[in-house]
Amino acid sequence: MTPAFETDLRQYVLDHSGRLIELLRDLVAIPSENKAPRGCEGAVQRRIVERLRGCGLDPVMYRPDEVPGIREHSGFWPGRDYADRPNVNARIPGCGAGRSLVLSGHSDTVPVGSGHWRRDPFGGQIDGNRLYGRGSNDMKSGVAMNLFVVEALRDLGIRLEGELIFESVVDEEFGGVNGTLAGRLMGFHADAAIVTESSGLRICPAQRGGRMAHITLKAPNRGILGSVRLSAIEQLRVLLNGVAEFQNGRLRSLRAHPLYRHLANPVPAAVTRVSSAPWGTGEPPNIPSECKVEMFWEAMPGETQEEIDREFHQWLDALIASNRDTFAVRPAVEFPIRWLPGSAIDAGHELVRTLSECAGEPAVEGIEGPCDLYVFHQAGIPAVLWGPSGGNTHNPDEYVEIDSLIEAASVLLTFTCRWCGVRSES
Repeated sequence: MTPAFETDLRQYVLDHSGRLIELLRDLVAIPSENKAPRGCEGAVQRRIVERLRGCGLDPVMYRPDEVPGIREHSGFWPGRDYADRPNVNARIPGCGAGRSLVLSGHSDTVPVGSGHWRRDPFGGQIDGNRLYGRGSNDMKSGVAMNLFVVEALRDLGIRLEGELIFESVVDEEFGGVNGTLAGRLMGFHADAAIVTESSGLRICPAQRGGRMAHITLKAPNRGILGSVRLSAIEQLRVLLNGVAEFQNGRLRSLRAHPLYRHLANPVPAAVTRVSSAPWGTGEPPNIPSECKVEMFWEAMPGETQEEIDREFHQWLDALIASNRDTFAVRPAVEFPIRWLPGSAIDAGHELVRTLSECAGEPAVEGIEGPCDLYVFHQAGIPAVLWGPSGGNTHNPDEYVEIDSLIEAASVLLTFTCRWCGVRSES
């Protein structure tokens, strides 16, 4: 590939940026909320199939739970309903001996939720440099970029030396990951993969791991006028203080992975949800006898589930032992989603170097949260995250920054051609 050819690629993206925005707005307009164990990705996946067929491809659709061998796989998480939730894959065969590439994204989003939106969650409203909507940043922007690259190859008549695989999976949110696992078991392998999650125009060869626990505190009492005034809220106070101690203990004992040394706290722990009773006058005022707490903490690449769970239970046991009068009833613990391991490839890998050259030497850092990147690594496929900048992810008024979306797509198209190689017609 010549510098002039790559300049032409970038000019194509600038000239057709309106099409990129159109693709994203179209995807945002189709609700695809994941409300585990169910979801509604079917409609948006069928729209993606239409786009791929318009490029002359023959995409395949399949239910993740029907892929041979997936239910027996150690990475499969049972209990999900995949009715009308198909994965989509399509191949662009290579015409030579170039390297192959997977462009992967997930079509599901978190729910709109009960928070106050100032903009239509499915409107794709543009205000200045921002395009708003549920999934605009996480991660329909990435899926739109991947579709845009496929269309660009068609429009420009580019024949890649190596095979390109387009992938749109379902059920990534809430620790799903079965969709990404299904793609690997279906045989959609390559020499490398780009997962086009929004990364803030950083190359992210690593993801943090994550563990979620639901802790139910119980302090039976005889009501607001009873002689026994045990309260689950007192247990909550002790637990909240204990979470800070849990996090500080991890920080003292843990060695940060090199791709996370830029963070002051590479392994945050937090209480993400608390519930003791419905709010309002529909419920009688009372002393809470039960309180449910959701706790989420993150892990470094290399930490195992066994280590993480042992550390958690040792901390909880010690907390209860030192507050026996408060914890008259032992809290119940369950883990509602799968353990998500941290994972990384070397920052000096050829995939990282090549993408970095195309992107003008951006920051190379680990992404701040868990995702499905580790599935590629476990399958032996070098993979990184690359995508635009945005904000309010998982919150009301989620948005992606349009200029970064255009830049990320330009780099992705250039990298695809450089990595796979382009057949010269001369």
